[in-house]
Amino acid sequence: MTISSKRLEWPVLRGLALAAALSVAAPTLADEAFSFRLTAYKQAVAEAIGENEGAAAFYRARNFEPLWTGPSEADRARRQALIEALGMADDHGLPPERYDRDGLLAAMQAARTGRDRGVLEMRLTQTFLTFASDIQSGLLTPARIDPDIKRVLPRRKAEDLLAQLVDEDPRAVMRNLVPSSPEYARLMRAKLKLEHRIAHGGWGAVVSAGKLEPGNAGSAVVALRDRLVAMGYLAPHLGISYDGRMQAAVQRFQEDHGLEPDGVAGPSTLAEINTAPEERLKSIIVAMERERWLNLPQGLGPRHIKVNLTDFHAEIIDNDKLTFSTRSVIGHQDLDRRTPEFSDVMDHMVINPSWYVPRSIIVGEYLPLLRSNPGAVSYLEITDSRGQVVSRNQSFAQYSEASFPYAMRQPPGPKNALGTVKFMFPNRYNIYLHDTPAKSLFSREVRTYSHGCVRLNDPHDFAYALLAVQEDDPRGYFHRILNSGFETRVNLDQPVPVHLIYRTAFTRAKGPVNYRRDVYGRDGRIWRALANAGVALRTGQS
Repeated sequence: MTISSKRLEWPVLRGLALAAALSVAAPTLADEAFSFRLTAYKQAVAEAIGENEGAAAFYRARNFEPLWTGPSEADRARRQALIEALGMADDHGLPPERYDRDGLLAAMQAARTGRDRGVLEMRLTQTFLTFASDIQSGLLTPARIDPDIKRVLPRRKAEDLLAQLVDEDPRAVMRNLVPSSPEYARLMRAKLKLEHRIAHGGWGAVVSAGKLEPGNAGSAVVALRDRLVAMGYLAPHLGISYDGRMQAAVQRFQEDHGLEPDGVAGPSTLAEINTAPEERLKSIIVAMERERWLNLPQGLGPRHIKVNLTDFHAEIIDNDKLTFSTRSVIGHQDLDRRTPEFSDVMDHMVINPSWYVPRSIIVGEYLPLLRSNPGAVSYLEITDSRGQVVSRNQSFAQYSEASFPYAMRQPPGPKNALGTVKFMFPNRYNIYLHDTPAKSLFSREVRTYSHGCVRLNDPHDFAYALLAVQEDDPRGYFHRILNSGFETRVNLDQPVPVHLIYRTAFTRAKGPVNYRRDVYGRDGRIWRALANAGVALRTGQS
């Protein structure tokens, strides 16, 4: 790392101390008084393995031969690779104290007896497995932070991780623990860059104004100028007026923060401009943790759909390139309407869909209306268990939420709640992407209005993009079915992974980090959990 001299402290200034510690350990571990066949060593290993079945199976298969604490050059290389990797924990937004690198070095120097070495062997193994799990798959358990984060972490097997150290170069093993996605690498660079900026004064004074626009001048404009310069949106200059340069810089800032790019620094824009860099750093660290949760062995898929809930957009990604994007509306902030985060696979779309009303909406919203007026919400059919339409010439007043025996359905049509098409990735949460007749909502800056599903602004174009890989004329094919008026399922020949994610900090291939509002408060909760686990902001002067 070249961000600051402090960043270089581990590999350069402390390199000699590390080499000394490791070189002391090897001859000590090779002392003639020690033999790996000694009962004391094996007993200590067996006791320390505990309930880790994977590690136990690994050591049993090699007759408890050491992986770390032997006298060979291979053992020494593994120790050094681990110690070097642990020295980078802070760069990855992980808590260094969790891995106690200095304690490991001291234990290496102090090991003398067979039992000492057995305990040290297991301590090194457990530290490696903990660090490997944290950096590959995340430090936290998402569902404990928020029940709507439905991620299943891609944890690797302990025996496989340990076997890699036997078969491969240990430094390469440590490098390969790090998520390989371009997003993770860009976030890490952004973290180091922002830490450097904070250590050298941050972004300067906040802008004290309610609104600034072209033609204004004065101290508030100067403060805005200086802050935009520090953020990298404006070239340094001495102007004191809100001129064209500043307007263009504000527009670029607005685009990177999900704001209407009108070039006017109104209350929303100034609130984002005045956000402390330390808060942005927290968002980046949280985003790195979230990226580890998505570090799937099979990757996200050569073609995949990504919906960043905070960005209110749905995207199609082909071989790491954005090929389609449309605005989206997501679930309302109410606890029972928020869109969950998970991944699944889209395998079909339905053109001219019916809307089968979820039970929660039926009993929570429509049943109270039907109790007082059987003709309410007349655009919906009431159906029995056989799918037959039930007459409304009756009273529904006797039914409770638990006893209401009917379902409700809105037939296909121009006013259908799902619009003209829905995109299905069957899942237990009953979430899908769909069209909507409520087009005006897409012009809003914050688009949290649905019951949980994701509405698309350009669903037809989205459908054409999906069908283009299997139809010579995707537009014509789609509209022939649409014009029939019949509800029709269209399978995707190549199912597409769908990832519903939530990032208040994310990157593009080029340009600065983008930031978004924490509309559900999830990233705030994740940061607090990370802080409780020992993650701290590295913001001191170098």
